[in-house]
Amino acid sequence: MNKILFSTLVSAVAAISLNAAVVATVDGQNITDEDLQIFLAQAMPGQHVDIAQMSDELKKRLIDDVVGRKLLLKEARSTGIEKDPEFSKALNLAKDNIAGELYFKKIFDTIKVSEAEIKGFYDENKDRFNQPASVRARHILVENEADAKSIINELKNLKGDALTKKFAEIAAAKSIDQGSAQQGGELGWFGQSQMVKPFADAAFAMKKGEVSKTPVKSNFGYHIILKEDLKAAGLVPLNEVKPQVENTIKMQKFQEVIQKKTQSLRTKAKVEYK
Repeated sequence: MNKILFSTLVSAVAAISLNAAVVATVDGQNITDEDLQIFLAQAMPGQHVDIAQMSDELKKRLIDDVVGRKLLLKEARSTGIEKDPEFSKALNLAKDNIAGELYFKKIFDTIKVSEAEIKGFYDENKDRFNQPASVRARHILVENEADAKSIINELKNLKGDALTKKFAEIAAAKSIDQGSAQQGGELGWFGQSQMVKPFADAAFAMKKGEVSKTPVKSNFGYHIILKEDLKAAGLVPLNEVKPQVENTIKMQKFQEVIQKKTQSLRTKAKVEYK
């Protein structure tokens, strides 16, 4: 089974709601929060983005992307594309894929995993759950040192939620790292070897909740870092990885069910090789 397609479908189906809120209209057609979730599920398969946690600026960008998509689809239909033979072929293929993936999802959802199975897997695979020291941080990347110093000066008297909020606003407006800028500078968790050395050395040396006192120079430019959290090296407790373990076991069971079902169907089918 194509895991990416499966996870994308699951995300898209999960986004569907009977009480979708209208966030905009385009040529009289409603755009709902459901449309936004489906767009994100297709653009970022396997990832979950909480729209409610987005800044107003990021949400506006997302709505604009969906508006553009709706307008392009409207334009496509106006050309008579749905009468094109290629459209029919693609539609039939899409129907087959959707039918298959929904069928797989229904099977997947019936699979149960016991607490004993979860603990057993964890105990037998503890080497999988040994983690190096890691840091969670945000950053703002700019091209010159003067801009970096100016931003640090703007942030230096802020703490806690006020610091995080202002940092995210500046990241969205000024950071040249567009990938993280859209998430308010958020980089998530990373180990020391995952970042360029000047950045990693600075982030790991900082205290939790601290922002850079001086710009951190790398080959990408000048960074301002906000250290949000840290984890020491060691074995990750079962309670922290339980969903991951449960999903791993569930996927293993699912693959076994599909393999057995496929074998059973083949014994009843007439297959001819030509």
